Amino acid sequence: MRVLIARWVAGCAAAGSIALLAGALALAYVDRHLVPAGMTGWNFSDVLGGVANLAVPIVGFVLASRRPANRVGWLFLAAGLALGLGNFSQQYGLRALVAAPGSLPAGRAVAWLSNWIWVIPIAMLAFVFLLFPTGQLRSRRWRPAAWLVGGVFALTAADMVVNATRFWSDPFISFTQAENPRDLTAFLFLTAAALVVSVVAVVVRFARSSGEERLQLKWFAAAALLVVATLILPIVTSSVVVNVLNNLAFLCLWVAIGIAVLKYRLYEIDIVISKAVLYGSLAVFITALYAGLVVGVGTLAGNRRSALLAALAAAVVAVAFQPARQRAGRLANRVVYGSRATPYQVLSDFARRIGGAYANQDVLPQMAHIVAAGTGAERVVVWLRVGDELRPAASSGGSPHGPRCPSRAR
Repeated sequence: MRVLIARWVAGCAAAGSIALLAGALALAYVDRHLVPAGMTGWNFSDVLGGVANLAVPIVGFVLASRRPANRVGWLFLAAGLALGLGNFSQQYGLRALVAAPGSLPAGRAVAWLSNWIWVIPIAMLAFVFLLFPTGQLRSRRWRPAAWLVGGVFALTAADMVVNATRFWSDPFISFTQAENPRDLTAFLFLTAAALVVSVVAVVVRFARSSGEERLQLKWFAAAALLVVATLILPIVTSSVVVNVLNNLAFLCLWVAIGIAVLKYRLYEIDIVISKAVLYGSLAVFITALYAGLVVGVGTLAGNRRSALLAALAAAVVAVAFQPARQRAGRLANRVVYGSRATPYQVLSDFARRIGGAYANQDVLPQMAHIVAAGTGAERVVVWLRVGDELRPAASSGGSPHGPRCPSRAR
């Protein structure tokens, strides 16, 4: 029951975040000519940032619904909600106070919210760096660092609330015009220091990791360094180029998480991703085919509402559904498993081949080749116990060679 509740909570949080982010983009588009050029949210960097932010609640939902005990997914969901509220409240405030004054209620209160809530997603990002991928600190020695990061962002948020309240009557004044608040500058540098501490945690975890965890962290650590660098740059200078670089850095971070999840089986959500790709591909195919027949042919025939044309489109979709499903399934497996077979294909293939007629000397090589195809390993060796030793008996890469293992090895 707890898992079901966690999935519902994660789904509602993700859906709310996506709705807020989409609403912010819609308001920015509507008001793009009604607000000063310096305030508009409809330029390349802002739109790119809004689209990139959509990945935050999606990643959070997938991780939290699959591994509700892991804090990383919930941190993403909290960041997604804060991003959605921040973006939407800013565009809502601009609409209510600048683009169409008085058209929407509580404009100043909503604009006040947008002036400090941006601290929350950055704080969540810092804790993601501290806890990824296990959801736990690497060791107890990192607890002071976690308390430091949490304290810095708590104080920064409090200071932002105070500053937002000071400028209640003019919520869109830039801080550079706001009598140069020195406390703001100090807290911005403290925030940068906290981000550096959190990314150091990622680098240390990567440097001291091994095996699969090292592969999972390799690209994530590089992307984390890039993100922190582009987040610190706006403290020194502010320009459209810096904003674009920051958005691109976040896209790199989402790609790095995707690599960790898909290529190295992080959180074991390969089935979730596979089904999402499968049904998403089918939905796009059916929609495109149906719309192409009804709208395209209907436009040429001069009657888009023809019942006969709709029935013909439904029949074509029904006939093409099974072949499309097979192709979409292969695409989903390719995305998740790459060139290697799925675990289910491996088991099926293993049972079929071993049940066939093979000479005794061919059984073990066949087993090695099947396991290599299923795991993506470069070389698989099958060991047999002979007396008190384990000896290599077959290999997917040719004749087995290697040291003998004592019988204690399992």
